[in-house]
Amino acid sequence: MNFKEKIAKTAGERDSRIILALDLPPEKPYRALLSKALHILDETQEYVCAVKINRQLILPLGLFGEAQKIIFTAKNYGLPLIMDCKINDVGHTNQIIAKYYFEAGFDAVTANPFVGWEEGLKPVFEIAHKNGKGVILLVYMSHKGAEEGYGQTVKDVETGSLAPQYQIFARKAMKWNADGAVVGATYPDRIAEVKQIVKGKVPIYSPGVGPQGGRIEDAVKAGTDYLIVGRSITLAKKPAEVAKEIRDAAKLTGI
Repeated sequence: MNFKEKIAKTAGERDSRIILALDLPPEKPYRALLSKALHILDETQEYVCAVKINRQLILPLGLFGEAQKIIFTAKNYGLPLIMDCKINDVGHTNQIIAKYYFEAGFDAVTANPFVGWEEGLKPVFEIAHKNGKGVILLVYMSHKGAEEGYGQTVKDVETGSLAPQYQIFARKAMKWNADGAVVGATYPDRIAEVKQIVKGKVPIYSPGVGPQGGRIEDAVKAGTDYLIVGRSITLAKKPAEVAKEIRDAAKLTGI
């Protein structure tokens, strides 16, 4: 079973397309950070279909240290794990980065297509797909400055024509057989455009719901497949209640 199949199966079993982003603010001692992450995971796990972790949790806890407790807990709940590492270096380094995360227990990594294929992301895709893991490409991020990079008009090196960078990245997601494409929930029009390009063959993952201004209804109607939700849940006094509300709202909208 590849990553796309794995997360789709979990989403179907749990009747949820919500991915919990355990991107917590810093806390000291770090034991408190670990405890909080585990508490939120325990409280919300029945309402989500996967867990996303980024470096702000891995760095203080250690990939093969305390973070293993979070990874083990998520796996014990049957939840796929996405490492939001945004791989963005030269090929041999990218491959080692991906290898470490996969060995640590992650099922997929995020990567930045700006570095290209040859001696860029090709080694990441090779090691991922060889081991049944996934690679999710950044196509249009959720923050306000995304337009400066992903939205700029550039020359497509394959066709010679001018096009928005995110459209070229969406086509690369198809060509490279990516396991997902990140398009911010804050930009539903971009979600709709990317959906047309990938034709349902590459699932769309949308962060940015809540504090960044993304609306569940807009993202779902535009065509997103999975909503990545962090602070709305992790900073809530009752994370389980909020996770359930978001899951139910997404279901009502049609995801």
